Amino acid sequence: MTAMPMKSLTEQTYFRIRDDILSCRHRPGTRLNIKMLCDEMGASLGAVREAMSRLAAEGFLESSAQKGFRVSPVSVEDLEDLTKTRIAIEDLCLREAIKLGELEWETDIVGAFHRLSRLPDAFAISGATDVQAWSSANETFHSALVSACRSNWLLRIRAMLFDQADRYRRLMAISTKVDRDVVNEHRAIMEAVLERNADLACALMAQHLQRTADIVSRVSLDNIDDKLSEA
Repeated sequence: MTAMPMKSLTEQTYFRIRDDILSCRHRPGTRLNIKMLCDEMGASLGAVREAMSRLAAEGFLESSAQKGFRVSPVSVEDLEDLTKTRIAIEDLCLREAIKLGELEWETDIVGAFHRLSRLPDAFAISGATDVQAWSSANETFHSALVSACRSNWLLRIRAMLFDQADRYRRLMAISTKVDRDVVNEHRAIMEAVLERNADLACALMAQHLQRTADIVSRVSLDNIDDKLSEA
């Protein structure tokens, strides 16, 4: 049997640990035992260390020479800072996409919205089992909105911020049930974008992102462990 290339093994290990962080299998603040992860995943020490170093560079893990790696903690203060930064970056990306986007871009947006709108809303289902599917479709829709932006650096920063926000969204989806019409929020943003109304689209996007942050804050991140245990 041919051995799996180290790069492929490292990639698989990276995505496995990342998914476990996003799904809260590894909870915020938890210290990760590298040897246990190696045994659990059947991966080499080098592959696990490289994957964890990458996750630390992306902000999912924190590392120290004495204590190793732990899952980055969550807090209301961090969420507020993250949301403020996301709104600013999304504004820049969205305005350029609206200015430059063509018919194929519009078609991709409509298709992504259609798929997302047909999935059970992860926000409205406490302990939903399909959070992964909804989160993936949500990411596809939001990425489609800005895909006509030509600034690679803006899009990279935006993607990093989106991933960090996804951790907070999933904490909310797992730990509580929210009365929120996300489909119509997304529809309003899409319609403003397709009408090339940049000011309205950016205002609606800012409201959308801020509303998510406000709901997550109300979950009370200080007591998130208790809420996850009950989920």
